[in-house]
Amino acid sequence: MRRAVRWMERNQAPLYLVALLGGGVAGLLLPGIGPALSGAVNPVLALVLYATFLGVPARRFPAAFRDVRFLAAVLVLDFVVAPVVVFVLSRVVAADAALLAGVLFVLLTPCVDYVIVFTGLAGGARDRLLAVTPLLMVLQILLLGPLLWLMAGPDLVAAVDPAPFLEAFVLIVVVPLVAAVLTQVAATRWRGARLLLAAATDAMVPLTMLALALVVGSQIHGVGAQLGRLAAVIPVFVAFVLVMTAAGWATGRIARVDVPGSRAVVFTGVTRNSLVVLPVVLTLPAVLDPAPLVVVTQTLVELVVLVALVRLVPKIIPGGGTRHP
Repeated sequence: MRRAVRWMERNQAPLYLVALLGGGVAGLLLPGIGPALSGAVNPVLALVLYATFLGVPARRFPAAFRDVRFLAAVLVLDFVVAPVVVFVLSRVVAADAALLAGVLFVLLTPCVDYVIVFTGLAGGARDRLLAVTPLLMVLQILLLGPLLWLMAGPDLVAAVDPAPFLEAFVLIVVVPLVAAVLTQVAATRWRGARLLLAAATDAMVPLTMLALALVVGSQIHGVGAQLGRLAAVIPVFVAFVLVMTAAGWATGRIARVDVPGSRAVVFTGVTRNSLVVLPVVLTLPAVLDPAPLVVVTQTLVELVVLVALVRLVPKIIPGGGTRHP
């Protein structure tokens, strides 16, 4: 069993690519399974976050807030640099209200879930990024409305129902975090809790593969049906990745963040909160269709990119734990 777990951990990136391809094939061949797969995404994603939180002792969380350089780099990149980049890139689709709504929703919200997994794969400071995840979620909830108003006007803001956003935050972030902390505390006293902790940690790779396959499989058919219209947003999403990778690297250097922290900064800048904002976008008026498919398209582009970045980021930011000169 341990040999299989170690093999999966060593081969995570190709296994995630296999999961993406498998989900895509299943979704295209069996389009009727989309709704069933979609309903399983959030529960599985919550399990992924639970296993991820278990991998970092809760006592290490406060250290992220004492690392002022890292915290400042993350906040500046996600809530100052990213909105400027999003505004510029979104002008490409500004004439299409539905495409613009989808682009703004997904690119203005930094990821709080599988970014942790990919950051760890690239040798980044996933523990520090984990610790600031609740702060990232709260800030994006508070800032999304004003940013949408600035970039798209009051009509889009008026159409937003915040309830799905808050629900996703509770179910995907808060509940797994609390459950992980309680499990860690219980593991100091009870053997059953220690076994659960070990099992959840060992299941990290299969759970992540399942989550990726579910996301792609549940949405690929809808994206394919409107590919002609959605093609306009693909260059926007690719450009966002390229610009934010460079911006994350520069921000880490300017803030003199250590190498693991700088890698985490790049990943938080590139990776967006598509799975959390999707329920919100699904509540928008029908006139803004296919905004939800724009969000899904970003997810598909991003997941492929993340598999590549796992190998590229350590080359862009090489080294161990020293700070940038």
